[in-house]
Amino acid sequence: MSHTITHKPKLLARVRRIRGQVEALERAVESEIGCADVLQLVASVRGAVNGLTAELIEHHLTEHVLDVDDPALRRQGAEDLVEVVRTYLR
Repeated sequence: MSHTITHKPKLLARVRRIRGQVEALERAVESEIGCADVLQLVASVRGAVNGLTAELIEHHLTEHVLDVDDPALRRQGAEDLVEVVRTYLR
């Protein structure tokens, strides 16, 4: 079973919190609040997304690389992770 299914309730809760933060950011921009306040909201959203990303990477690494006995599947899990990290760092 995929780790995204196993941890689905926790992941959905995090995604919903992020959605709430993004909606707050949208409201802030619409209401033309100060630049510093908007930047603070952006930083909060970024931190939340980074936290979710770190959690997903950790689960992927554990379940698709470290806890896999088949070398081919382990290699595929590692390659998938490298591809995502490269995309993330662009």
